[in-house]
Amino acid sequence: MALLNLFSLYIFFIFFVSTQGSTLLTESESSASLSSSASSDVELLLGKIKASLQGNSENLLLSSWNSTVPMCQWRGLKWVFSNGTPLLCTDLSSPQSTNLSLFKDPSLHLLSLQLPSANLSGSLPRELGEFSMLQSLYVNINSLSGTIPLELGYSSSLSDIDLGYNMLSGSLPPSIWNLCDKLVSLRLHANSLSGSVPELALPNSTCKNLQVLDLGKNKLSGTFPEFITRFLGLRELDLGDNVLSGSIPESLAALNIEKLNLSHNNFSGVLPVFGESKYSGEVFEGNNPGLCGLPLKSCTGSSGLSPGAIAGIVIGLMAGAVILASLLIGYVQNKKKKSRGESEDELEEAEDEENGGVPFGVGGGGVGGAGEGKLILFQGGEHLTLEDVLNATGQVMEKTNYGTIYKAKLADGGTIALRLLREGSCKDGSSCLPVIRQLGKIRNENLIPLRAFYQGKRGEKLLIYDYLPHRSLHDLLYETRAGRPVLNWARRHKIALGIARGLAFLHTGLEAPITHGNVRSKNVLVDEFFVARLTEFGLDKLMIPAVADEIVALAKTDGYKAPELQKMKKCNSRTDVYAYGILLLEILIGKKPGKNARSGEFVDLPSMVKVAVLEETTMEVFDVEVLKGIRNPMEEGLVQALKLAMGCCAPVASVRPTMEEVVKQLEENRPRNRSALYSPTETRSEIGTPF
Repeated sequence: MALLNLFSLYIFFIFFVSTQGSTLLTESESSASLSSSASSDVELLLGKIKASLQGNSENLLLSSWNSTVPMCQWRGLKWVFSNGTPLLCTDLSSPQSTNLSLFKDPSLHLLSLQLPSANLSGSLPRELGEFSMLQSLYVNINSLSGTIPLELGYSSSLSDIDLGYNMLSGSLPPSIWNLCDKLVSLRLHANSLSGSVPELALPNSTCKNLQVLDLGKNKLSGTFPEFITRFLGLRELDLGDNVLSGSIPESLAALNIEKLNLSHNNFSGVLPVFGESKYSGEVFEGNNPGLCGLPLKSCTGSSGLSPGAIAGIVIGLMAGAVILASLLIGYVQNKKKKSRGESEDELEEAEDEENGGVPFGVGGGGVGGAGEGKLILFQGGEHLTLEDVLNATGQVMEKTNYGTIYKAKLADGGTIALRLLREGSCKDGSSCLPVIRQLGKIRNENLIPLRAFYQGKRGEKLLIYDYLPHRSLHDLLYETRAGRPVLNWARRHKIALGIARGLAFLHTGLEAPITHGNVRSKNVLVDEFFVARLTEFGLDKLMIPAVADEIVALAKTDGYKAPELQKMKKCNSRTDVYAYGILLLEILIGKKPGKNARSGEFVDLPSMVKVAVLEETTMEVFDVEVLKGIRNPMEEGLVQALKLAMGCCAPVASVRPTMEEVVKQLEENRPRNRSALYSPTETRSEIGTPF
């Protein structure tokens, strides 16, 4: 609660700053009132910088840069005096007179210019290099065009630069490396920079303080800039999505780079020996097919195998994988037809009592049902027969904690999804069926419906669903392949609201409430209209306690576990709410929670937000795609969503909101710029689910 109070105070301060009313003088009048005796930084800011950044149209954020607004409230700016004392808003009683004295104070200097996602449309002014104490320049996620001025490299104090996600073109000026000794981070991601990366002005420079170098998603060409391997302090390096070629130098392996991206270039040759499991294959994917070495394919030069032999091996392995997948689906066809005794009698009896399901083999519904196991059909699955299920052939889609999921092809050309429950599910049909009956009745727009359930003669259990060729939310958030849709705030809000509605229905919309028990981004499917549908709800009830508790242990590792949850049988609606809070933070921040498989570090998303609030850098925690096009995070519901997520993650379960309250808050704070995403007449991809 203390965190939320602190957060509320901080948000109130931002709101107070952003809504200061206009006073007696217009901006043009206030600018005209500046005399030639104004301090050089103020004069430079109002005379050159402002006009260049806002282009041909007046910018609302930059309109605060005038004498009618206290200088400490000029948007995106931080000031400092020559002795290092920051300019604070300690006295707002007479802002105009205060400003007049500050304008003439030669000891007042610009320390920071931070205007991310500020709708800037001009160009980078060359005068930025003239500020003597400017340390940070953040103008990312705007529409700035033109080139990076040569004069930027002549700054005497710049240490942090972020010009990412603009429309900057031309080559990177060699003068940028003049900043080498002070530079801590240089981010130029997602522009249109071309040409080769310029060499260092001083050949022996090591840029000892540089930790982040992001030149990804540009049009840079030439070979790998090998001088980068002398930057021993580098922790993040992104050269991905360019047209760089040649080999990757062995000396790169000597750096302790935690986050590396060299994908989608034209690199070739043998990869450096980075050490076992340091990087995944995604770091190098999309390069020349000749690029080899761990974690990619082995280099074939020393294998003694011809290309034809290698191709034969690959084809053989692929064919074997297909056959194995088909066998896994069809193995139930080879069961011995022997009596199940008491257990089968219990299953038949339970099926006869099931109002919502149609048991196969009862009433002449198909061929061979009594000898091959039992199929219970639910609403929407009436077209399925036991023969369809047993003769389906397919492939493994994924393996989860509850079992293996197959994409199965029916004889009539249709496709279904089969979930083969893992060993450790309920031992007999009678103990499974009460849960199965409940799950088979659930129909909601944001939940994947269960269409049928099969139990074989030897106890194997299949849950049968519609096959949905949609990507998981996890894939949408983190995949880097071409064709990934942009996840702006409006789309993420719709996804978050859909998940919340699905959970609220499970908690309060059924006669017997169900807890999901495994809320995570991998268990959310998203269609092309950004409708979210939850999977794997209630499946913990089909598992023996020891197996169900494994899910809790995994939730802890992955960062979704509520602090009070120790055993799955203690799972309840409030622990679901906590996991949803982590998921909402994941949607807003764009970072995976939990233990990082590569570095071993634990990413605690709530703690990350707490630190940002205390350091007054809250806007920096949001994913760059979320902020894109957002002018006012308060009006767009972005800040409210962050507060809501933190409330869901409250350490004390009793103070967390219910999912119904979460739905209400999200509905009340929808993005204004959402086009037709929430239109009642929206065309959706239907899956045949009756509501």
